Order: sequence, then structure tokens, then C-alpha cells
Amino acid sequence: MKSNGGFDKTTYQNNYIRENYDRVGLTVPKGRKEEIRKKASAEGKSINKYINSLIEKDMQRT
Repeated sequence: MKSNGGFDKTTYQNNYIRENYDRVGLTVPKGRKEEIRKKASAEGKSINKYINSLIEKDMQRT
């Protein structure tokens, strides 16, 4: 269902993400996702933002 007079926000967002970002699948041992979620939450970040911040820190060291 389109809202805003025919503008489909979800389609727009999905297209934007597809055009501007790469996806990376990440597999972790059972229980690790919850540990990551807790660490991310403690820093006020989503899991995605938390993992990206760790990658960014690592890339700055090299």
C-alpha cells in the first residue's frame, strides 16, 4: 500500500540501500549474537553500527 500520494517510502529506502551499500553476511556461534547485541546496546548502537565501528577502528590502525 502506497502512502503520501503514491510515494512508496519502503521501495525508495530499499533502492537507496541497494545503490549505496554492500551487504555482508555474518555467521557467529550460537549465543554470540546476543552478546554482540548487549555490547552494541551498551554503546547506544545497533548491531550493524557497532560492527561497522569496530571495522572502522581496525581499518584506521592499518
